Amino acid sequence: MSESGITVREPVTALPDPVESETVVYNPSLDQLREFSREMETTTEFGSPAYVSDHQSRNADKTRNAIDHEFDAEDLAYFEDAIEFAASNEMICLDRQVGRHPDHAYVCRYYVPKAYGRIALSVAKLFEPVDDPDADPDFVTVQVPEWDETAIRILPEEGFTAVLGSDYTGEAKKSFLRLFMLRTKEAGGLGLHAGSKRVQLKQDDGDDLKTVGQLFLGLSGTGKSTLTAHGLGLEDPEDATMLQDDVCALLSDGSVAGSEGQGLYIKTIGLEREEQPELYDAATDESAVLENVDVAEEGAVDFDSDHHTTNGRAVIQRSELDSAGEEIDLPALDQIFFITRNPVMPPVAKLDPDEAAAAFMLGESVQTSAGDPSAAGERIRVVGTNPFIMGSEGEEGNRFRDLIEDLDVDCFVLNTGSVGGRDVGVDDTVTLLEGISRGTVAWRDDETTGLTVPSEVPGMDVSAFDVAGNLDDADDRVADLRAERREYLAQFADLDDDIESAVY
Repeated sequence: MSESGITVREPVTALPDPVESETVVYNPSLDQLREFSREMETTTEFGSPAYVSDHQSRNADKTRNAIDHEFDAEDLAYFEDAIEFAASNEMICLDRQVGRHPDHAYVCRYYVPKAYGRIALSVAKLFEPVDDPDADPDFVTVQVPEWDETAIRILPEEGFTAVLGSDYTGEAKKSFLRLFMLRTKEAGGLGLHAGSKRVQLKQDDGDDLKTVGQLFLGLSGTGKSTLTAHGLGLEDPEDATMLQDDVCALLSDGSVAGSEGQGLYIKTIGLEREEQPELYDAATDESAVLENVDVAEEGAVDFDSDHHTTNGRAVIQRSELDSAGEEIDLPALDQIFFITRNPVMPPVAKLDPDEAAAAFMLGESVQTSAGDPSAAGERIRVVGTNPFIMGSEGEEGNRFRDLIEDLDVDCFVLNTGSVGGRDVGVDDTVTLLEGISRGTVAWRDDETTGLTVPSEVPGMDVSAFDVAGNLDDADDRVADLRAERREYLAQFADLDDDIESAVY
């Protein structure tokens, strides 16, 4: 019993038994899930289902967890409300698996009302079926979209999440990934809002291939999925393989555990084949599920339209991406890239461990519609570019620094926006990534920014992106930015002084 006098029952035993209950449809087929929400569907020209949700982004301001918030009777009552609803209504129950790593694979049980089979359809296409059907669930989520109040509550120790009053698929997905990241941190690693990639390249001294393991950290909508899935224009036998595009975990042995083995949940606004051919083709395959994308009554899809929201989404299948590997775990990590969009930053800069930890803490980007549609385009800082951290954020930064220092990982900050008024295009970024992967980039110390920046990049005139050359007031802008960063880092009492003083 809690101090408030409210007892939250164990979810696995309190919720309806999915096998025995007559009011629960357990692990229905994808066709059944689609049929349950047929009246909500607009069928696209590609034969895939499209839906429009009432909630079109996460409700971060209405999300609380028992680590960072002191729960009272009202908070705890939400869990009992979710249990009672599930016991007295027709529900779907899915058992799915997050992760494949021997030490970090978790059984996730998801309940949602039968009428909202569309959300379960997306969950089923994101996460794999459970390896051991007799295994007890590690995490349990109950989502009740029609609840008259919006509240997302998490009991981390119990692995129990109640999602009330939201029909957004992202709440279901992140309910499991949030706990995956926490469990890996508790085991000595660090859960990351990051894409992972394996690049295999020829070596100068023969035909053998070297393998480069990479992570990309960035907020939704900053290019994380685009860069993680990009093939870098490599030709056989060289290749670039996407392992994960959203959440993974850096472990103390230098390996990276993946989370989603079935699909990806990508942003679709502005999606076009010319710049993102693989993602476009997967999103226009009949296996995709579209959410809040503008689809005409006759099925025509308009990815450029923000008729519903700029946070349109598609659940796509890994099997439809040539760049996606069969594996989701990365055996060894070599390079980390922080993705930002700051016109005072060079297109790429190399960081030492303390600077990298400062970059991790700063988490600089621009707000996207995935987090707060009303503030889209505004500058934002989110520790680790990860809005799902539970526990001390300062300790998170310390753990990150210690891991990359022990593992001797190279870290970079990557600007995918513009330098002054000069846009950094996808082709520019890909050229930089290929050069860094091959080790063919030459570096210099930049007097204006104080950063280590490229002096020569094969196939690119990197001098055109010089910060001083593109900003008339570069010195003042850099000084102001450093002052803002120092002020921001000063708020984290648990952050090591060496990291705080490494602000760039």
